[in-house]
Amino acid sequence: MKNEQQIKEEKQKQIIIYFGIIFGCFGLLLILNPFYTVSAGERAIVLEWGKPQDVAMTEGLHFKIPLYQSIVKTDIRTQKYEADLSAASKDLQTVSTKIAINYRLNSESVVSMYKSVGLDYAIKIIQPTEQEVNKAATAQYTAEELVTKREEVREKMKLLLLEKLSARGIIVEEINIVDFDFSPSFNAAIEAKVTAEQEALTQKNKLEQIKYEADQRVAQAEGEAKAIKAQAEAIKAQGGSEYIALQWIKQWDGKLPTMMLDGDSSTMMVQLPISG
Repeated sequence: MKNEQQIKEEKQKQIIIYFGIIFGCFGLLLILNPFYTVSAGERAIVLEWGKPQDVAMTEGLHFKIPLYQSIVKTDIRTQKYEADLSAASKDLQTVSTKIAINYRLNSESVVSMYKSVGLDYAIKIIQPTEQEVNKAATAQYTAEELVTKREEVREKMKLLLLEKLSARGIIVEEINIVDFDFSPSFNAAIEAKVTAEQEALTQKNKLEQIKYEADQRVAQAEGEAKAIKAQAEAIKAQGGSEYIALQWIKQWDGKLPTMMLDGDSSTMMVQLPISG
């Protein structure tokens, strides 16, 4: 017969074993990690012995079969990709272009993209497509037009990228031409052209100013000539020399001049001293 002490010790051992089993199961659960979460803006591809399932898992808490299933997560939020590209313009100038693309992966194309390309689709798909589109668009414009028609070039690139990348499950949201750069000789030629145009504009403005001032002087002279002509006609209408003499008498201050000739220079007037 077991005494009370032995029974108590056996119960304690059983409790330890139970707790050991529980903690062991919990530890194994942590090691196997059968639960996983998918955050907002992500999709999870479930692999069964390395084979992707047809449908990607959406946001939330999910269960996987340990050892049998593994998880690969991918981002479907808007991302930015920049590339430095090179192409030839319509006038055969070498153009270096820096383009930035805002894009995101179509959530319905996550699994097919992983199967055909993997997760580095930006390098394998976007970069070469961007290079192709850049060459096609740049070749339609001269180097100078690439600068003056920058927005038109951007729109053309965007349409081409939308067409090519959407077929691969990549959605292009926006494209920006960060910079155009040309050869040093072309940059120097453009700078010289701009300088020449500015100088020509300055000279044109000077000529316009000179012409304006000359026109002003001509107008002033014409006005003065018309005034003189009007005065002459008015004097003639009032009797000519007699009218002038009358106006002179009206303006006379009462003092006789020392010597004076009349209008026909035949009479001379001399002031004589007055004796008292």
